[in-house]
Amino acid sequence: MTKKLDKDLSEPVAIPQSGIDRANDIMQSGRLFRYGEFSAGESEVAALERDFAAYMSSSYAAALNSCGSAMFVALKSAGVVFGDEVLVNAFTLAPVPGAIEHAGAKPIFVDCDANYCVSLQDLESKARGGARVFLMSHMRGHIADMDVVTRICADNNILLIEDCAHTLGASWNGRLSGSFGHIACFSLQSFKHINAGEGGMLISNDADVAAKAILYSGSYMLYAQNGARPSLEIFEKYRNDIPNFSMRMHELTAAVARPQIGLLAERSAQWRASYEVLAELLKKVTGVSVPDRACDEAFVPSSIQFSVTDLATTEFPAFINACKAAGVDIKWFGAPQAVGFTSTLNHWNYINNKQSVKETISILDHLCDIRIPQSLTVQDCTDIVQVIEQALAK
Repeated sequence: MTKKLDKDLSEPVAIPQSGIDRANDIMQSGRLFRYGEFSAGESEVAALERDFAAYMSSSYAAALNSCGSAMFVALKSAGVVFGDEVLVNAFTLAPVPGAIEHAGAKPIFVDCDANYCVSLQDLESKARGGARVFLMSHMRGHIADMDVVTRICADNNILLIEDCAHTLGASWNGRLSGSFGHIACFSLQSFKHINAGEGGMLISNDADVAAKAILYSGSYMLYAQNGARPSLEIFEKYRNDIPNFSMRMHELTAAVARPQIGLLAERSAQWRASYEVLAELLKKVTGVSVPDRACDEAFVPSSIQFSVTDLATTEFPAFINACKAAGVDIKWFGAPQAVGFTSTLNHWNYINNKQSVKETISILDHLCDIRIPQSLTVQDCTDIVQVIEQALAK
């Protein structure tokens, strides 16, 4: 009998009723723009900035319309100018090199290791090449040894920007992801840990960086209304020199996002439980490899990655299609063309400085990815792995 999964793996996390009610109140008022006159004294976006900064124990936070915008603004606020080289993971998603391109900089790709993390050996080597910034993606929630990463950056006078789109609430050695870098960026897109449809957060403890980021985001001269900002005197240094890129978050995004901060621990536990069941089952499948996670890594896995080592790349399309027909939608990073959200450096033809990252390409050729909805059960996990087994058997 052919196994089929009766579950929508693309199911996002639910919006709390309090967020829905607050969004309705805002729509009733018509005050969807984050700046202006608020009878309550504070906009919803400002309240989100304050609450998010408190959650991250960060001095400052700026809310933007996407994580991609947050990364672009982070690069600009860090002083990246046209022609600069920026270190970046070779295994990452399109918005990351997109932010570098947007800033007019050049990506220098750092290889990944067998555990899908940035290669510390390659980072050590390329850190000596003259780049001043490392835009580090914790891709799909895999966190490298941050003690070593920060040491390499410090030794080479490199400013670290963390892309935490997949690691909100995760930590390394007890320290939250996003607290290691000079700047950190987070995503509030529907398939992330907080679902606001779209949106991004930027945090920093650097008052000058934060002031620049708020101005770049499009505060006009209303930056006093930001919820987690530096002193107004800092803005006076930059207010006439920073262009307005109009990348602000609006009130509805903040309304649905804000109550979800308090749900992160509960969601993390559910994702982790499902991940561990899937990982243990997948490790028993012949030809499938799942990396071991470091004991210092407290990860928040909204998806799971595994390598199918026994298939040639020419056999992957049939495998992927067989799984999809049985209800298991698998993203394959080795596809010759970009598909949906999944693309790799082989697909980004706008990058002219092609580089050799053989280990990354070899890993991506066999790398698969499955979303983990919050509603996944142990039986669902069993069904998913049985679908994979029967597809491989074909």
